[in-house]
Amino acid sequence: MIKRIIFLLLLVMPLMAVAQQDKAKFGYVSYRQLYLMMPEYTVAQQNMDSLRVKFDAEIARSEKEFQEKFAEFLQGQKDFPANILLKRQKELQDLMEKGIAFRQEVQKLLAEAEAELLSEVGKQLQDALNAVGTEKNYMFILNTDDNAVPFINATFGEDATEWVKQKLQVVGAEE
Repeated sequence: MIKRIIFLLLLVMPLMAVAQQDKAKFGYVSYRQLYLMMPEYTVAQQNMDSLRVKFDAEIARSEKEFQEKFAEFLQGQKDFPANILLKRQKELQDLMEKGIAFRQEVQKLLAEAEAELLSEVGKQLQDALNAVGTEKNYMFILNTDDNAVPFINATFGEDATEWVKQKLQVVGAEE
């Protein structure tokens, strides 16, 4: 008798798993598409562009200063005594090194600023994905960017883009 009960349980368990699988669904979205549609992303990009313009202006100013000093050096190098010539060469070398260091610092600062500005955008998108996943009772939401998921069976998965856009209060369908 116990063997029959165990046998029936073993027989019924795969059927229960199949029944559960029919209820299991997942969503899919293009993370990049949603990210680029967000107004917060546009604002972050505008802030980055403004910051780049300011840094570019400062780089141009320092390059102009270097070029002017270099032109002065070239014009007067024949007439300079050796110690003034060495001093001017040292000044030019220092200006060039400072310019290179500043460019490197600018690249670092821009990367940090971009990461900081975009982290909030990413957090908002992740919160929207979490909310939609919970509301729609998805097992998971796939990111279809870069052809990461070449096939999705519509029986089990559904495009969650519109629900995420509603959560983000995004209008339009930019690509």
